[in-house]
Amino acid sequence: MNAGAGTTDTTQTTPRTLERGAADGGSDRSRWLALYVLCVGMLMIVLDVTIVNVALPSIQEDLRFSTSSLAWVVNAYLIAFGGLLLLAGRLGDLIGRRRMFLAGIALFTSASLLCGVAQAAWWLVAARFVQGVGGAMTSAVILGMIVTMFADARERAKAIGVFAFVASAGGSVGLLAGGVLTQSINWHWIFFVNLPIGIATALAARRLVPDEPGIGLREGADVPGAVLITSALMLGVYTIVGPAAKQGWGAASTLLFGAGSIALIVSFLVRETRAARPLIPLRIFRSRPVAAAKRDPDPVGRGDVRHVLPRRAVPAACARLRRA
Repeated sequence: MNAGAGTTDTTQTTPRTLERGAADGGSDRSRWLALYVLCVGMLMIVLDVTIVNVALPSIQEDLRFSTSSLAWVVNAYLIAFGGLLLLAGRLGDLIGRRRMFLAGIALFTSASLLCGVAQAAWWLVAARFVQGVGGAMTSAVILGMIVTMFADARERAKAIGVFAFVASAGGSVGLLAGGVLTQSINWHWIFFVNLPIGIATALAARRLVPDEPGIGLREGADVPGAVLITSALMLGVYTIVGPAAKQGWGAASTLLFGAGSIALIVSFLVRETRAARPLIPLRIFRSRPVAAAKRDPDPVGRGDVRHVLPRRAVPAACARLRRA
């Protein structure tokens, strides 16, 4: 009788267990699929930094860039990208990270189309600047979404390992893809290739990436601080690629613009100490993990993620990427 009762209990509890397991497995699968979608978006952004380098001679000949102005095809993208990362991240917190990601993908893809059909030097430089804005909007929120989706520490480490692998490999892929597209077709296709990738990424993100509401625009963003740091970065890059490259580091114009950039950075730091909702709370630099990261500021960019991930996370992440 006890055996019969035991059998009855087993047949009743097993379906519930299987149902819960299937639900957990489906949720886990959805999260990893969402991660791969985010990684494809990041790959497109990182790839675009290097894919242009191989095509620069063809672009210069076709659009009649001067030798000095040709650098702005790359610099316009980098200035907008680096200058707006902080503000884009804060706006993602306010309006929702998925919404910011989708808006960035849409802007980046549209700007890629404008780059591909550019018929003049100023046109291409302006479109590249807009591309950088879209890239900043997209990449600023990806890590935040990954951390939110993967609450478990071990899974989070694996997910960040996949992201780090894609981000570090994107530069090499860009050089190879740029050479193939430029030689086999023409330089316009280094931008047109972003169109199907961007559209597919946006559609997949709307379906797979969870939508979490932001904290609301009423919380506010430090717009003056964003203007100061963006202006400082833009002026600093201009100093390097403009007066410093043409006249030397000791030239009066180089020193003047360099001093202006430093003054803007100092003003930004002063602003952050007084702002109610700063872009960068300066107290984070007293954190031990942040202090350790400052000793190696770009492990991901060099493909070395040992300083940001557990040792076992990278092989496991690569294995998941291969299975995907």
